[in-house]
Amino acid sequence: MRTSNKESLRPKRRPTSPGVMLRLDYLEPRGLTITRLAAALGCSRKHMSGIVNGHVRIEPIMAARLGKVLGTSAAFWLNLQANLDVWEAEQENLRWKPIETFAA
Repeated sequence: MRTSNKESLRPKRRPTSPGVMLRLDYLEPRGLTITRLAAALGCSRKHMSGIVNGHVRIEPIMAARLGKVLGTSAAFWLNLQANLDVWEAEQENLRWKPIETFAA
């Protein structure tokens, strides 16, 4: 059985969440705590903990703040979140088939 090009390009494993990358690549190497980062970002510790632990999405305003505080860009954080969102949506729709298609 031959797989389509779309299927071969689809990642098999779940992309790393932005929160995990935040913890492993920014918090731990810099000795930052969730509490200290939350204060710098102007959000609650609970909200930041939710992001770091993958329970809360990174929204555009938070992405912009993370970019400023960590010396990255908002696009970096939004792209990480978008990759995860697309993968999760595709997983939810693996068995779904459209009634009709309108491809060119």
